[in-house]
Amino acid sequence: MRVVVVFLLSALLPVSCSHGRDPLAWLYGAQSQRYGFLQADSTGGDCPDECDCPPSFPVAMYCDERGLTAMPTVPSRVKYLYLQNNAITALPDSALVNATNLVWLMMHYNQLTSDAIGEKAFLQLKGLERLYLQHNNLTSFPSNLPRTLQDLRIDHNKIEKVTPADLEGMDNLTILYLHDNAVTDMGTSLTSLKSLTLLEISGNKLTKVPEALPEHLHQLYLESNSIDSLPEGFMGRFTQLQYVRMAHNQLTDKGIPANTFNVTGLVELDLSFNKLERIPLVSTTLQHLYLQANQIKEFTLGSFCSVMDVTNFSKLRTLRLDGNEISRQDIPTESTLCLRLTSSIEV
Repeated sequence: MRVVVVFLLSALLPVSCSHGRDPLAWLYGAQSQRYGFLQADSTGGDCPDECDCPPSFPVAMYCDERGLTAMPTVPSRVKYLYLQNNAITALPDSALVNATNLVWLMMHYNQLTSDAIGEKAFLQLKGLERLYLQHNNLTSFPSNLPRTLQDLRIDHNKIEKVTPADLEGMDNLTILYLHDNAVTDMGTSLTSLKSLTLLEISGNKLTKVPEALPEHLHQLYLESNSIDSLPEGFMGRFTQLQYVRMAHNQLTDKGIPANTFNVTGLVELDLSFNKLERIPLVSTTLQHLYLQANQIKEFTLGSFCSVMDVTNFSKLRTLRLDGNEISRQDIPTESTLCLRLTSSIEV
């Protein structure tokens, strides 16, 4: 058997070498050549030398972590373009003119500035669904973003203002990450986002809750702003909201209208690191409540249960009150009936 194998290899080697190729090169070739033994797809243009276009997945182009400072040429067949973790500084109008089939565009962790993004750079991308621009140096939203977007991540930039024109017509947008910018006011910019389910705008400079929040929100994150009050009926208009996080703001008892959080459907509420002196009234369906690091002086059982009996009790499982002005001795004995599902109360 060994003789037969040697004979077969010796027969194959001259054929391969006669074409100037090492028959074993695929074992140790460079990353950009690891698919060299397959036929590359050159439909719509060749793959740039600095990127990988796997023949087994010809609609993807991988240019991430290549030290690029400028945009490569993108073949028209490409649907998934990975350009993250480079040093690209500009996106001119002509950069994506041939990439009309793009569905995903990943450009996070680059050095893009708003002035260096062409006004028409995104104009031809009629089917783009996912755009990642986080961790750049943007001071405003790029012009003419595709209205087909479903997932837009533009966090960790230097954006100060969001206008209605920036997001107008994005009926399919379900995820918007805008946290860790410098936004002071969003006006009515969110009005048109009828499909939005996740809004992350923590770490900005907001002093009030944005107006006209989309009614189908499922997750709302407003942490680390300077919000000191909530509008009347703030929670009442939402039909699917389950997670609200407003830690590290300036909320006071006076700034929260009665029954604001006494709404069914809410699963998690985080009001930690604010200036509350009382436990707000919450729904019996709430499961996780975070109130640590406030100025709460009294444990009011009525905040959780208006009626206590065998069938009426709170569904709360997590309750954090540590870092306030109460101790375990302040918790009434009746709490075991009202908070029977709570694993522990941290004070």
